[in-house]
Amino acid sequence: MSIPRAEFLAGVKATIPLVIGAVPFGIIFGALSITSGISVLGTMALSVFVFAGSAQFIGVSLVAAGASIPVIVLTTFVVNLRHALYSATLAPFVKHLPQRWLLPLAYFLTDESFVTASTHYYEPGDLTHKHWYYLASNLTLFISWQSATWIGIFAGTRIPDPTRLGLDFAMSVTFIGMMVPLIKTRPVLAAVIVASVVAVLTFSMPNKIGLIIAALSGVLAGVFVESRSPDSQPEPPPIAEESRA
Repeated sequence: MSIPRAEFLAGVKATIPLVIGAVPFGIIFGALSITSGISVLGTMALSVFVFAGSAQFIGVSLVAAGASIPVIVLTTFVVNLRHALYSATLAPFVKHLPQRWLLPLAYFLTDESFVTASTHYYEPGDLTHKHWYYLASNLTLFISWQSATWIGIFAGTRIPDPTRLGLDFAMSVTFIGMMVPLIKTRPVLAAVIVASVVAVLTFSMPNKIGLIIAALSGVLAGVFVESRSPDSQPEPPPIAEESRA
């Protein structure tokens, strides 16, 4: 088996447990979007082009509430600013790749694929073919999310209030499951605690700006603790050769 193929299959395998939590979330989104008055085409367009669960839910809620387009755009933009932090973390690992790789990897990036890919990148070994693992994680989540949206669209025509099913709890459990294994150092623990506390304290702020404040607070806390502790994140593995595959 070729190394790229082995990396791709490993990426799919590692992402499947996260799909189990994402699918119920996608089903609720599809159903909620339809019951909120958004068309089937509009619902699928949100999943295909936005492809960010939290932003999609917020966008649908604002549309249903009659919010103006600038408010919807600003709110979803703020919520998705976390992807800038994800990109900054992954940049050292993918900077050797050509644009034909960087553009799709950036487009398909999600919370789940970020955790999966970043964990794999920090494992021992060179980076030459690890982008295949990253791509596999992205595509697995993208396909499952689109499929879940379609199921939700079908359910939305038959279930008056899809949120009462409680399927959204699966996403909360998934995020907890993603986060806990990453808490291996004191800087990461500090970042998680501070971000969590600030997120709760700023929950009622408009346009979800509290999420960004919490994220930045967590980053600052992690940097502060890291500067005073030898227990820091390991350096990225070296690149054996420049990959253009």
